[in-house]
Amino acid sequence: MICDMCQNYCYDEEFEEYYCDINLDEDEYLWFLSTVTETKCPYFKNGDEYTIVRKQNWFQNKKEALSF
Repeated sequence: MICDMCQNYCYDEEFEEYYCDINLDEDEYLWFLSTVTETKCPYFKNGDEYTIVRKQNWFQNKKEALSF
């Protein structure tokens, strides 16, 4: 499930359950429920905090390779 990897998927300790933390109005929520699937969500943000670090390292390595 893609929600498990999303930054917007939060755990509520009081209710002991996960929920989507996107702030939607009534119309947006209706659209969201009717069109969004678990594999394609426009609000998905990768919760992998190492993604940015890997990208920075890739650019640094590319820069060093081009400087020769």
